[in-house]
Amino acid sequence: MAVGVFDLFSIGIGPSSSHTVGPMRAAAVFAEELQASGDLAKVASLRVDLYGSLAATGHGHGTMTAILLGLEGYHPEKILPAEVEDRLAAIAGTGTLHLAGAGGQGVPLPYGVQDMVLRPLTVLPRHTNGMTFTVSDTDGSVLHQATFFSVGGGFIVREGEEDAAQQELDASKKDLPLPFRTAAELLGRCQSKGLSIGQIMLINERASRTEEEIREGLLQIWSVMEGCVEVSLKREGLLPGGLKVRRRAPDWHERLLKEDKDRDPKYWQEWVNLIALAVNEENASGGRVVTAPTNGAAGIIPAVLYYALHYAPGMDKATQADRDDVVVRFLLAAGAVGVLYKEQASISGAEVGCQGEVGSASSMAAAGLAEVMGGTPAQVENAAEIAMEHNLGLTCDPIGGLVQIPCIERNAIAAAKAINAAKMALWGDGSHRVSLDEVIVTMRETGKDMSSKYKETAMGGLAVNVVEC
Repeated sequence: MAVGVFDLFSIGIGPSSSHTVGPMRAAAVFAEELQASGDLAKVASLRVDLYGSLAATGHGHGTMTAILLGLEGYHPEKILPAEVEDRLAAIAGTGTLHLAGAGGQGVPLPYGVQDMVLRPLTVLPRHTNGMTFTVSDTDGSVLHQATFFSVGGGFIVREGEEDAAQQELDASKKDLPLPFRTAAELLGRCQSKGLSIGQIMLINERASRTEEEIREGLLQIWSVMEGCVEVSLKREGLLPGGLKVRRRAPDWHERLLKEDKDRDPKYWQEWVNLIALAVNEENASGGRVVTAPTNGAAGIIPAVLYYALHYAPGMDKATQADRDDVVVRFLLAAGAVGVLYKEQASISGAEVGCQGEVGSASSMAAAGLAEVMGGTPAQVENAAEIAMEHNLGLTCDPIGGLVQIPCIERNAIAAAKAINAAKMALWGDGSHRVSLDEVIVTMRETGKDMSSKYKETAMGGLAVNVVEC
């Protein structure tokens, strides 16, 4: 299916869309296929092989435990953090996985994290985030086997179906009222129809949902983002994982409430920083977040949308209906730009570095902000271009394979970049020398040329130059 706004903004759990959400989703699909095949009762053994980046940084990203939950039939958009803790404790305590049985009702198998086969130096041709699931009967005969790739943002692709998936995508785009694959095509649609970028996206979304469903869905996405911040601000202490990174959001929030009692505009950046940090601290804790478009970059769009709702001109007099309209318009415009990155390049840190995660999120956020602040389509495209242009070459080198350093602060910095990019674009007339399409292609090519040690493998950069403990 054509990539839509609800693909880019999906509810899941932390700490990583490509290393947690995608693997859980793939494992759940495998379990459901096995159950549908009628061979579930014959299963005597299970094998999981992880390749490339999944094997190299999987422990820090919760990949192995996410796969266990997926094999039990849980999906990332449905499971709650409390359920995660309960099921993982049960699996660890009994040493038994209940295959294809959410809630512990499936076929019991002695299996745990320690039984997975890790192949960090083996990269399968399609993508570095590869995983193979195999189940056999008592005679050792394979009953079912499948290889999946987690390609960023929680998206998964099955080995051998890549061409078919692309053909399906191309075919589904033809069914859209106003299809686009490039920014040039998107701007052409805007000009010919006299519509904004967000309005073009809305028309395409209406091909599969009613306008009321789209609006309710996007407001629900924002509600989950807000809930993520609220939960994070109540947590204190250290983040899990062994790096002993202290949670800063609760203390910062308390200080801001004291210093900025009247919401003085001079504190806008402190509030933006706080929202970005809060979301990503919750993500690092394995909490409930929204991929935007990935977990590692989940704090940028909520932080910039917060800015739009509190500091954009006229918002001090806005009604709740007005505020809801801003949320919907912001996410539609951001989603349109996200489609460009997803279809022309990549949003996977393991494939193109952090420019594909934080860079694309910053670009999407800049577009959303420019849209709701009255920007023309050309200005919105310019805002997206500026934000990505100044995130080109960004590496993915988290210390210890954990989405903490430099990821959490990087979201706050990128949110500020997005706001500045939108303001710069709005001070211009939309004309600019470098197009968004050229920047997206540059990001893709830079990712190809980037050494693998800087692409979520924990083999370079801060991951090796900073002592973990």
